[in-house]
Amino acid sequence: MRPGALTVGAVHGAALLLCLAGFGATLWQGLDEPGNALAFGTLIALGELARWGAAPGEREPAPLAAAGALAYALLGTSAGAPTTHGALQIVAVTVAAGLAGIVPHIARGRGPGLDHLARRILTVGFAALCFQPLYNSGAVTEHLGQGPAYALFLVLLLALTALCDAVLAALVLRARTGFPYGPLLRDELRALLGIGSAVCATGTVMALGVAAAGLWALPVLAVPLLLTQVSFRRYAAVRTVNRQTIASLARATEIAGCTPPGHARRVAALSAAVGRELGLSGTELAVLEHAALMHDIGQLSLVDPVAGGATAVLPAEEQRRIALLGGEVVRRTGVPEAVAVVVERQADPYREQPPAARIVRAVNAYDDLAGDGAGAALDALERLRLGTARDYHPDVVECLARVLARGGAAGVTSGVLG
Repeated sequence: MRPGALTVGAVHGAALLLCLAGFGATLWQGLDEPGNALAFGTLIALGELARWGAAPGEREPAPLAAAGALAYALLGTSAGAPTTHGALQIVAVTVAAGLAGIVPHIARGRGPGLDHLARRILTVGFAALCFQPLYNSGAVTEHLGQGPAYALFLVLLLALTALCDAVLAALVLRARTGFPYGPLLRDELRALLGIGSAVCATGTVMALGVAAAGLWALPVLAVPLLLTQVSFRRYAAVRTVNRQTIASLARATEIAGCTPPGHARRVAALSAAVGRELGLSGTELAVLEHAALMHDIGQLSLVDPVAGGATAVLPAEEQRRIALLGGEVVRRTGVPEAVAVVVERQADPYREQPPAARIVRAVNAYDDLAGDGAGAALDALERLRLGTARDYHPDVVECLARVLARGGAAGVTSGVLG
């Protein structure tokens, strides 16, 4: 068994064991404070129902469910009365409510993956195991009281929980894709500044609100995060439209007969994989993928199409002219300037290119030269290695070789607490 499969299996196994322990303890001891369990369970289920399906490679957030689960994990008192539920009951309620909420999504074939479910169980269990024993022993209130210091303690505990979730998410992605761990972790940590910070803040406020005012505080405190989720969904819809527009523009060269079918998609997928291997961030990867999709759009301005659409075999000056034409076309589409810069500089000597342009040039040349069969692919890689003196960056070529050795492009998805 591959090491990556062992890592994923260990994560799933740990989540399953924690889940079984939670259900077993709850069934054996009975459900403490059913009102609290029902209220938080309902919030978690509604949060999962409000989840929306994400496109491939996107996060699939359910921030309301995550915030509700974390708030339940950090609930020490309800309306001033101490709670008696333990960490294992928290896990059981979270899992049961989460499963109830995702059933409609699973029925439509759009449910969250096992990696997401395992991470949710482990992160909620981590927060509960860190907080409940300390609080129930009286150590927290004895040293911190119920004032600002207590609130700061909850914030720090949720920040640690979010950090553990990011580490776990990057570990699973590393196991599944083989990409470097550092850049994956960096992307997860950056994501915490967005919806992840809102989840942590709302979880803290919910726990404090229920402690002071009781369960009536839950629906009121859920509204801000629900509005944030609606705004996030609209933003995701706009981004999806932009991506579809770029994909349509990329297909224009295929429809016009300038490039072979699927060329732009292959170059984009392989470029993204190489970019991950080189450690590019999420924003840089988005620019890279869009530029790779549109890298041949300059051929639409040519009077005589390039034979087979293979620009890699053209003289350097002709490649440069097509690249400049492509950059001008991209600018007229309203696509971000960074994408146009990559498109127009893809034919420059690699010492003068930005990293994304180096990747697009090498991957495009590989796809132009590879043809069919393993022999042609090896010949294409050898030609790229021979061109590392001027045309192709050596690090990019070697990263491309490693990605191809692992089986080519692989999609990457990630997610934080939501």
